[in-house]
Amino acid sequence: MSLPQMMRAVEITTHGAPEVLQPTTMPLPTPRHGEVLIKLEYAGVNRPDALQRAGMYNPPEGASPLPGLEGAGTIAAVGDGVTGVSLGDQVCALLPGGGYAEYVRTPAAHCLPVPNGLSMAQAAALPETFFTVYSNVVMRGGLNAGERFLVHGGSSGIGTTAIQLAATLGARVFTTAGSDEKCAACLKLGAEQAVNYREADFVDVMKAEGGADLILDMVGGDYLPRNVHALANDGRLVQIAFLQGPKVELNFAQVMMRRLTITGSTLRPQSDLAKARIGEELRQHVWPLLEAGRIGPVMDSEFSLEDAAMAHTHMESSSHIGKIVLKV
Repeated sequence: MSLPQMMRAVEITTHGAPEVLQPTTMPLPTPRHGEVLIKLEYAGVNRPDALQRAGMYNPPEGASPLPGLEGAGTIAAVGDGVTGVSLGDQVCALLPGGGYAEYVRTPAAHCLPVPNGLSMAQAAALPETFFTVYSNVVMRGGLNAGERFLVHGGSSGIGTTAIQLAATLGARVFTTAGSDEKCAACLKLGAEQAVNYREADFVDVMKAEGGADLILDMVGGDYLPRNVHALANDGRLVQIAFLQGPKVELNFAQVMMRRLTITGSTLRPQSDLAKARIGEELRQHVWPLLEAGRIGPVMDSEFSLEDAAMAHTHMESSSHIGKIVLKV
């Protein structure tokens, strides 16, 4: 594949509002040992991109300073030591950064085939959310069939993925969302009950059901003690973000008395090997579900690469349901 010397990209010119995202041109990255270069067709837009833009989520050492943690396209070059993928393969991939560009490099072990029956836009919406949800709900949270599972923000990319995956695993799924329209969308995806948090208290709802066995939360703030109250005895809380802040007063006596587990993780700082292991779990257990049409990404909207600022404005309005992608 003939490669150009320069590529289009969108950079963070300074930390701030969406307008700081500006089109630019820059040299193509060169894949290192174990890495591939992907010519992207679509890139996913995620909350961590907005946090990075605002100066609250710095990329790991050695990663591209460009935002963008997932995408789909064609492998355009391979570095030394790459196995399992070849030039010309169509893949979607978890990225260490750099997705807001025509070309991006990433470890080959973080690439997965575009599932049969899915478009490139749909494939680009998979990696960040599915790596995050599967590793935290299944691998860390240990969700089992028949358990009561609560995910906050059910209409988000994470939420729509978690609802479908948990329902497919046989769990009873509960969720929260900020409007009746969003709640209705969550019910269609497999939630047993969707709580409009502007009108009802999820703690009361879960207590009436016997408490949640597992909660996946990205809100934080005052949701932390409320989540603890909403758990069943021996329940687990998995924290993956803090949209309302990480600091709160919490009485840990009830954690001891009720044998609760509080854990959490964030994906980007984990080692390449850890991410590769998650990817292999997805390949074995989740990709067949995608190809069978039992689960799939919920697509909200598409913007051009140069309109990344508009995409961020839309995401931060919280009016979307599902995933937002950039057409490269």
